[in-house]
Amino acid sequence: MNILTLLEMGAGAHNDRAAITDEGRSYTAAEVLERAQALAGRLALDEHEAVLYVGPHGIRFATTLFACAAIGTPFVPLNYRLSPEQLARFADRHPQALLIADPTVAPSSANARLALDDILALPAAVPPKPAPQDAERLAVILYTSGTSAEPKGVALRHRHLTAYVLNSVEFACAGPEEAAVVAVPPYHIAGVANLLTNVYAGRRSVYLHRFTPESWLETAEREQATQAMVVPTMLARLTEYLEATGSTAPSSLRLLAYGGAKTSPQVLARALQAFPDVSFVHAYGLTETTSSIAVLGPEDHDAARRNEAQAVERLASVGRVVPSVEVRIVDPDGTPLPPGGVGEIVVRGPQVSGEYLGGEGRRSEWFHTRDLGRMDAEGYLYVLGRADDTIIRGGENIAPADIEAMLLEHPAIAEAGVVGVPSEIWGEEIGAAVVLSAPVPVDELQGWAQERLRTAKAPSHWAVVDELPYSETGKLIRRHLVSRFSTSAVS
Repeated sequence: MNILTLLEMGAGAHNDRAAITDEGRSYTAAEVLERAQALAGRLALDEHEAVLYVGPHGIRFATTLFACAAIGTPFVPLNYRLSPEQLARFADRHPQALLIADPTVAPSSANARLALDDILALPAAVPPKPAPQDAERLAVILYTSGTSAEPKGVALRHRHLTAYVLNSVEFACAGPEEAAVVAVPPYHIAGVANLLTNVYAGRRSVYLHRFTPESWLETAEREQATQAMVVPTMLARLTEYLEATGSTAPSSLRLLAYGGAKTSPQVLARALQAFPDVSFVHAYGLTETTSSIAVLGPEDHDAARRNEAQAVERLASVGRVVPSVEVRIVDPDGTPLPPGGVGEIVVRGPQVSGEYLGGEGRRSEWFHTRDLGRMDAEGYLYVLGRADDTIIRGGENIAPADIEAMLLEHPAIAEAGVVGVPSEIWGEEIGAAVVLSAPVPVDELQGWAQERLRTAKAPSHWAVVDELPYSETGKLIRRHLVSRFSTSAVS
């Protein structure tokens, strides 16, 4: 099955229903299909190894994705906010690819080019041949965020994407009033997954090109959005805005999904109060797993709102594993651990790729996520951070997420990021970068942390910063923090 089939099914079922709203204009699925066919006809004039897309989400994004599917060419969305030099490095990885981009931001490269706005001006056309139905063809290549190393190109085949959609939503299940605000980037798996699931379900995607709390809330109210997906930084800013202004959540909003990175328990507790009539869903997944593999549903969040102790504790989890995939927690030898055991999260299922450009891929049928986690006896999955982020101090493995969670209990610490700092004696020591909501001396923070953590886990290096380095999906970029601690040791 080809992902274009999802659009064709949506066009057939809802020919007169808007599928995309972008920059004040709405398009039916049939109109999106027509534009994709026109672009496919243009792309088929020449052979290209892939199509690089440097632009925003919305109608151009959807048109290019489905046009690529129509001719069987991989679609590679890149971060349009990168510098020309950074974009050029990605373009150099695909020298035989066609580049679709705004000429003012496009990298200097040898790629053949097509202007971003030209794809909307092509005359109606029929593709030279039907869309290839080979499910093994590469559909999308997404580059990881590179929070701890250089970004890697994740290869998603048509079978991975269609398996995710078919196992996540029912065809044509959305009512005619349903609309979703989409503010996640087009080069993130959530951007691709949102488009495909909404088209298949019959739900309108309302694209917001630049997120601010004001613009998001205004768009959701104006378009009568019934649901949305946000990353943790967006959720925090929306909550702060509603609290500061005394505003209320959009009247039509029924469901708010969040994910993409760890969410502060304090922010989540406040968000549940700021959106009192909205159901919450926490989704956990990776690019390599084609989006969500575990979900903490509305019933768990509602129970936490009622201050039920177990439900409040489970807000720290990512919920239960979805039925279409299997998850295990394993030790370094790959042996499955019992409930409560901490180890690496491994996953398998039809939506799981685990394949990278250049031949690197999974070692077995199980994909090793490199995320550390545990699963309780009731099947709730807890993600404890990246194995690559583990600090090894004097031979002891220490998870930064545990220390960050403790630091956030301090009333003056708004954000915290913990990394390993090279040490000749211990191998690594613990460095904590914090954003403060009120001035506090570092020695006071040090004493407070030592009271709550044994010496091996208490930070010995501190940096008070104005902001932490996050990716656009809210993930902390730890490798950018290490240089902060060259002279910040606490004796």
